[in-house]
Amino acid sequence: MWAAFISGILMAVQGSLNAVLSKAAGVIEATFIVHVIGTMGLAIGIFAFRMNKRALFPLPSVPWYIYLGGIIGIFIVYLVAMSIPEVGVSNATTAIIVGQVLTALIIDHLGAFGLETSPFGIQQVIGLFLLAIGAKLLLK
Repeated sequence: MWAAFISGILMAVQGSLNAVLSKAAGVIEATFIVHVIGTMGLAIGIFAFRMNKRALFPLPSVPWYIYLGGIIGIFIVYLVAMSIPEVGVSNATTAIIVGQVLTALIIDHLGAFGLETSPFGIQQVIGLFLLAIGAKLLLK
């Protein structure tokens, strides 16, 4: 749970930094710069510090669409960097969280992408409803 909490903190900081970079370089250019720097950081971690424990490209063992996460990451960075200057960090983050939770409930319920199913019931529907109300209140 702590890892997810820290991830949320880092997402808000990253989105803010990317928004500032996009003002200086342009949104698509900032997205490119962020991914190049991230790729270099991972390459250093993987190769210089031998952090890799498994195959880098397990092509035969996973369906092709699993690799779309990298493409989706480009859109995420681009859209967050674009939305923060327009609506602010807290409003953008609130909208992101509502979208994430709604999508996560659907993915869990369907067991999409080969994940275990976790059907949602009335509690999750009520929780999502309350989250949406909270988001509406935050966005005012």
